[in-house]
Amino acid sequence: MENKKQILTRSYIIYIGMCVFAIGILYRICIIQFVEGKMWRDKAEALTMQVFSIEAVRGNIFDANGALLATSLPYYEIAVDINAPSIDDKMFKTDRDSLAYSLSKLFGDKTEADYLKILRKARSERSRYEVLQRNVSYNDLQKLKTFPIFRKGRRGGLVTLQTNKRERPFQILAARTIGLAREGIKPVGLEGAFDTVLTGVSGQRLMQKIAGDVWRPINDENEVEPKDGSDLYTTIDINIQDVAEHALQKALIKNKASYGCAILMEVKTGAIKAIANLAKSSNDTTYNESLNYAIGYATEPGSTFKLASLLAVMDDYNVSLNEKINVGNGEVTYYDKTIKDSHPPKKPTLTVQESFETSSNSAVARLIMKYYSKDPQLYVDKIKSFHLNKKLGLSIPGEGNPLIKDVKDKDWSGVTLPQMSYGYETLITPLQTMALYNAIANDGKMVKPRFVSEIKKNGVSVKKFGTEVLVDQIVKKETIAKAKQMLEGVVIRGTGKDLNITAFKVGGKTGTAQIAKTVKRGSGSTLYGDVGDRTYQASFVGYFPAENPLYTCIVIINSPSNGIYYGGLVAGPVFKEIAEKVFSSNVDFIQPINSKNDLLTKAPSVLTTRSNELNGIAKVFSLPINKTDSDKFVTQNQKDTTKISYYENNIVSQLKNGVMPNLTGLSAKDALYLLENRGINVTLHGFGSVKKQSIEAGQKIVRGNKVVLTLI
Repeated sequence: MENKKQILTRSYIIYIGMCVFAIGILYRICIIQFVEGKMWRDKAEALTMQVFSIEAVRGNIFDANGALLATSLPYYEIAVDINAPSIDDKMFKTDRDSLAYSLSKLFGDKTEADYLKILRKARSERSRYEVLQRNVSYNDLQKLKTFPIFRKGRRGGLVTLQTNKRERPFQILAARTIGLAREGIKPVGLEGAFDTVLTGVSGQRLMQKIAGDVWRPINDENEVEPKDGSDLYTTIDINIQDVAEHALQKALIKNKASYGCAILMEVKTGAIKAIANLAKSSNDTTYNESLNYAIGYATEPGSTFKLASLLAVMDDYNVSLNEKINVGNGEVTYYDKTIKDSHPPKKPTLTVQESFETSSNSAVARLIMKYYSKDPQLYVDKIKSFHLNKKLGLSIPGEGNPLIKDVKDKDWSGVTLPQMSYGYETLITPLQTMALYNAIANDGKMVKPRFVSEIKKNGVSVKKFGTEVLVDQIVKKETIAKAKQMLEGVVIRGTGKDLNITAFKVGGKTGTAQIAKTVKRGSGSTLYGDVGDRTYQASFVGYFPAENPLYTCIVIINSPSNGIYYGGLVAGPVFKEIAEKVFSSNVDFIQPINSKNDLLTKAPSVLTTRSNELNGIAKVFSLPINKTDSDKFVTQNQKDTTKISYYENNIVSQLKNGVMPNLTGLSAKDALYLLENRGINVTLHGFGSVKKQSIEAGQKIVRGNKVVLTLI
């Protein structure tokens, strides 16, 4: 009995405890559902929703004439929220067939039945994000917005995700200079240099996670729109760029070369109009723009450096172009180094002018050693004053490191000075070489090469880039005059005479250098490869027209392997083609025929016409005229030859009175208008203005009369 009591008591306690526990659970459920419900729902939603950034449209890059060099084209992922609250069953059943037909017709990848099946399945499975197509163009998106259901806008269930793809409309043209801008890769070229300007400001969009890593955008009114990037206007002229690249490519193929570059720059402004960089592809059959050799590769310049050496000695010691140099057989030895000319000299003694025209290595080395052997640092300092020992500070990253040795350098030796004099044991980029030659064309003022002219935002100018002067006067005016004489002599009588340009004069210099095939780099400077492991580099640099230089151009071709490697024969033809194409298409080269004398010595003859029309023509062509405010027909007064003078005739009043007027000098258009309005049948013979009329002036006329007008 006692045991039974104890069992019952324990059972009651357990029962009551379970009831209390159940009530507690029920209580907590009620609290969560009704009191804390909103808080927990918000937390759950937060776990499936996230704010994503919206990529801003990257700014465009234009050439000097407004042609697109690089642009971001929008592409879209198209999805449908076919279960949106605004799409009821009636709408779905009414428009689904039309929508499926429209999708099939637009994309052409699936049949109408396939798209209808996708829509029905998404509707039955309550899918809120069904992808229909990817990489849809902007134009196709605009068509989609007119389709059944979708035409309701946000309420029509159309969901779009935009991505931007960078495109270069002109493909290879100036590709390396324009640069690349791709996701996950650091931009290079102008794309990299002005990345922050072009990028813009990203927007924000609320996205919902629907499965795995799949997110769908939510049509949120608080979505932050991105701010598009600014546009970049370059100095490049895509038409000249096209000429430069085709001319360079032809020369590379013809000479079986490894790579080459060509640059064209405006003399006064430093604006780069064309910059081509082509290298042989890995399959050895095509050429493409893989590296920017023009600004990034510092090599031994060879004979084009002789200009710097002669500028130095002429400026420091006032050396005359007629000073004679004993070159003997074209060889000279310093220590263990024998310097040879590429061709034996025609005579044992050459003037400075002749030495430069024939590109004599031994002559330049002898001249520099004569004046600077006792103080080589004086020569080095002079070369450095030409800005050849430091980077140009270009807007494009990746500029090569120049190297001009100092006497105190560890690798300075007894042969360094004579070697430097004709372009060895020194490193400079093609653009640096061109900047020096451009300074000669610009009467001694060295300007910084530039690639960009302006930044615009929504068509409004944000920043303009003007000409930047690096050195106001690199040498004396007299030295500049001597340099121009030397450079023009090269093309007339020297190593550049094969250019054979007859339309205008050119000043320039050929270059043929032996350079290391493998260039090692270390400590921020470019070092030399093995002397025995060398190839040729052919170059030509000059300006045109010589009388009033407008452009400077440099062409460099590396490793020509078709038996010809001299600069005048390999690089010269590229320079010639670029220069002649620019000359033939540029009005700046054309001299006005009436620049000195006014060719209009008397008033020109004019037609019989209305005075207000004649006044308008005279204003457009700035012709001297005795104007009146009348709109009546007038005839020219031939007695006054100093200006267009005329008097009112009575053509209209005579016709009103039924009298044939004198129609001489009247245009065919005006004659027809006046006579046919009076019912006269007109027959025209010839073209121009009236010379003769079959009904003489002063005779009576009536409707239906026929008149023949002879025009000349």
